[in-house]
Amino acid sequence: MPTSFTVVPVEAQGEERGPAERDGQRQEEEEEEEDERDRGSGDGIARESSPFINNAEMDRENMYEGKNMALFEEEMDSNPMVSSLLNKLANYTNLTQGVVEHEADEDSKRKEVKVPRMGTFIGVYLPCLQNILGVILFLRLTWIVGTAGVLESFIIVFMCCACTMLTAISMSAIATNGVVPAGGSYYMISRSLGPEFGGAVGLCFYLGTTFAGAMYILGTIEILLTYISPSAAIFKAEEVGDETEAMLNNMRVYGTCIITLMAIVVFVGVKYVNKLALVFLACVILSIIAIYAGVIKTAFDPPDFPICLLGNRTLSKRSFDVCAKFTESNNETKTTTLWRLFCDSPFLNATCDDYFSLNNVTEIQGIPGIMSGVLTDNLWSSYSEKGSIVEKKDQPSVAGSEETKMSGLPYVFTDIMTYFTMLVGIYFPSVTGIMAGSNRSGDLKDAQKSIPTGTILAISTTSFIYLSCIVLFGACIEGVILRDKFGEAVNGNLVVGTLAWPSPWVIVIGSFFSTCGAGLQSLTGAPRLLQAIARDGIVPFIQVFGHGKANGEPTWALLLTAGICEIGILIASLDSVAPILSMFFLMCYMFVNLACAVQTLLRTPNWRPRFKYYHWTLSFLGMSLCLALMFICSWYYALIAMLIAGCIYKYIEYRGAEKEWGDGIRGLSLNAARYALLRVEDGPPHTKNWRPQLLVLLNLDSEQLVKHPRLLSFTSQLKAGKGLTIVGSVLQGIFLDKCTETQKAEENVKSLMGVEKTKGFCQIVVSPNFRDGISYLIQSAGLGGMKHNTVLMAWPQSWKQTENRFSWKNFVDTVRETTAAQQALLVAKNIDLFPTNQERFTEGNIDVWWIVHDGGMLMLLPFLLRQHKVWRKCKMRIFTVAQMDDNSIQMKKDLQMFLYHLRLNAEVEVVEMFENDISAFTYEKTLMMEQRSQMLKQMQLSKNEREREAQLIHDRNTASHSAPVVKASVAAAVPEKVQMTWTKEKFVAEKHKTKDSNVSGFKDIFNMKPNQSNVRRMHTAVKLNGVVLNKSQHAQLVLLNMPGPPKNRKGDENYMEFLEVLTEGLDRVLLVRGSGREVITIYS
Repeated sequence: MPTSFTVVPVEAQGEERGPAERDGQRQEEEEEEEDERDRGSGDGIARESSPFINNAEMDRENMYEGKNMALFEEEMDSNPMVSSLLNKLANYTNLTQGVVEHEADEDSKRKEVKVPRMGTFIGVYLPCLQNILGVILFLRLTWIVGTAGVLESFIIVFMCCACTMLTAISMSAIATNGVVPAGGSYYMISRSLGPEFGGAVGLCFYLGTTFAGAMYILGTIEILLTYISPSAAIFKAEEVGDETEAMLNNMRVYGTCIITLMAIVVFVGVKYVNKLALVFLACVILSIIAIYAGVIKTAFDPPDFPICLLGNRTLSKRSFDVCAKFTESNNETKTTTLWRLFCDSPFLNATCDDYFSLNNVTEIQGIPGIMSGVLTDNLWSSYSEKGSIVEKKDQPSVAGSEETKMSGLPYVFTDIMTYFTMLVGIYFPSVTGIMAGSNRSGDLKDAQKSIPTGTILAISTTSFIYLSCIVLFGACIEGVILRDKFGEAVNGNLVVGTLAWPSPWVIVIGSFFSTCGAGLQSLTGAPRLLQAIARDGIVPFIQVFGHGKANGEPTWALLLTAGICEIGILIASLDSVAPILSMFFLMCYMFVNLACAVQTLLRTPNWRPRFKYYHWTLSFLGMSLCLALMFICSWYYALIAMLIAGCIYKYIEYRGAEKEWGDGIRGLSLNAARYALLRVEDGPPHTKNWRPQLLVLLNLDSEQLVKHPRLLSFTSQLKAGKGLTIVGSVLQGIFLDKCTETQKAEENVKSLMGVEKTKGFCQIVVSPNFRDGISYLIQSAGLGGMKHNTVLMAWPQSWKQTENRFSWKNFVDTVRETTAAQQALLVAKNIDLFPTNQERFTEGNIDVWWIVHDGGMLMLLPFLLRQHKVWRKCKMRIFTVAQMDDNSIQMKKDLQMFLYHLRLNAEVEVVEMFENDISAFTYEKTLMMEQRSQMLKQMQLSKNEREREAQLIHDRNTASHSAPVVKASVAAAVPEKVQMTWTKEKFVAEKHKTKDSNVSGFKDIFNMKPNQSNVRRMHTAVKLNGVVLNKSQHAQLVLLNMPGPPKNRKGDENYMEFLEVLTEGLDRVLLVRGSGREVITIYS
């Protein structure tokens, strides 16, 4: 803003000050003026602000120290020197946009130079490894291998790993395309695909991370209650078969306690959680090493884990110790605990289960070893129904009676129905966590090098671990053990633990700590992600979660995260929670791939990733694979997740704050618009596709406010959001002087368009005169094939006032120009009486007076209007005029048939208008019209003389003070410039001459006779007006053919009078002039 200062006159101060003081003052004033000039750019136009171009932070004293840059002095205020820019870039810190750890110290933190120390291994590789390897590997991978077989398990793991690898390639491209603050996938997607997609996918990623926390907590409780301390269970199974329900209730109680404890830990000391991350990672790595060591040991010394089989059915060893029906000691046969479980008494003559009696009890090794050849048995799948018994396929068995009740017997049962797609949903969470490196981009020494390398290496490592574990599990462990989810056949041991060396407890303890750590990490990361989204301000209803403690910890977000996590805990089944978070992660990964594909295909100038090993086909393949996996896992969960994301997207679009992040979707829209415009350019639309594409001409007052807002209301009623609408207006003047007013006018018009729900574009033109501005709009509004074909304007009510800038001449010229441009014209008379969008007509008629056929516009417009709520209940009536020679009955029949073919419902009436004598009223009205026109011409001709007279009076007053005779140069209003030297005698003579000519001119006006052509035209206007008033005086809207202006321009003012007479006495009139082409057709 310019600073105001007072300049003290030198003369007043010169007496009191010496020469030295005056020179010093002059120098200060010059410096002040120079500073004043420097505050604005050289051309006086405000520059766009930029994070790196900020003149407020510059030191003014050093700005011009390089005198060899004097040529660019005026530019340097808004455009800094390269040295200054590079200095700012060097001090730039990777603070998360929207997430500041310590709000109070925000400014000081931005000034500090952050020195990140983490490299690829510590900063990306290990965090990704820790996040990817987790609970599924220890608790479910053996079961997946046993159920799906080695081959199908390999396909499941390969699909999931391929999905994450392709996503990592896309993510690497996005992450290396410039500086990525620590916002992870949310930041990348929102800045690549825009705030709507960013918010929707960011919240989905948040929900996925939160449910992952619930899954890890459920895994922790399962390890605790199943493998570490089964006696700690609160709920016990009172009856046989209630074990599953009791376990779920234990999960709910313990889960609620653990999530409360973890939330308190995160709230109090998040730093300790981050420090313990390496300890948890060490547990995971040690556990995996123990598995590989155990596999190697099985080659020469398999561990002793015997399995008890009855026939081919696996028995649970939780209920008995000896795998035999009876034992012999001291030549005495004794029945075992197993006998008593299947028989009604411990005696040998007891009645036993049919299957128990017919089949032998055998014992086989659960871990036969890698050299045993068990791999061939485990190659194929073995899916089963819920509650079925786990059986060994090639073991001999004799079928017993089918009526036998099995629920109380010590068999190993399956707890859920298994099938391929369900296993994909359960397994997929074990490959998530690939974003861990990009989340830490702010702490990396070289993020653009470390993120791709570390992430892809981590995925390669974990993929190798998973794929090798599938083969090794299938090659080392017996199939029935693999399908035994909770290790009941091996005394309740963790199945993967039976393979580990030196002890199963290595895996149990390691997996327990790793799942605890993963749960804590989820409860730490998810609230920060929600806080980042909330502080970006794109989802209004979650902005409260952007607040936190004084040090920036997201307290409210943590509470919400714990609450959502509790929902997962109440579900209580790890197998049910896993597919839920699979959906959210898959959706997030799908949009990462989409972001990369869109940016690559659009070839955005800013798309210059340092990571070069990407291609849009890979991104598209990754996106397709993510979408396929979503529906493979669970089609109904996929639909629910997409519905949630869609609702969030529409909410942000409707209510969210507008953000311009240069996203790819905007670029995609521009490309699509360009393609569509080029297609539309091929030729004019077919009659079936024709609809009025409007150019609405508005008048603005001195405050740049719209004079007739109802014109926009009528536009929205006519268009109903379809087709093209351009709202234009003209400001008189020069554009350089009218920049501010133009912006203000555009804002006012756009604001009113929003209020009136007029969907379209605004175009304000500045022109030296109003007439030319209207011409520019008619000629140049629109682009390519998206040009207007109809002009809508209001009737100039004050056209008889010559001071009105939109006078009758401008109006008539506009009518002529629309005809020349082959565009239709709609003129709304008494526009301020037209209804608003809130009004509803409950009855009434829309009357169409069809005098001449000009393409069918008169038929089409009422049909379009009646689509809107305002006019929906109005009936359409069509009137046509029959002349003396016309058969009115036949005309009515033909018109009814025509409307029937046009599929329009309307009442038809033929009005007979016969020739009769011209009335005295018509003659008098024509005479008055012509007298007025002649008077206006006389006034226009005498304008030059009036100006001369005014100039002479001014000169005479001036001369009385200085000299008796004055020489003056007077410019006339007519094109000829008159330069004369006036004397007193000449002035008097000219004055009398002008007076005489004026008097004679006005005498001629009162003696004139009207033109016969004008009399006939006026006769038609009066007669037609009388007929229209008779039939349509109470109609809600009257549509009339608008007659064209006369070819002879001398009769333009009479044309306005004819139109005025034609529409006199009607409330709402729409004058319609067609474009000369057919706009409505009877064909389909």
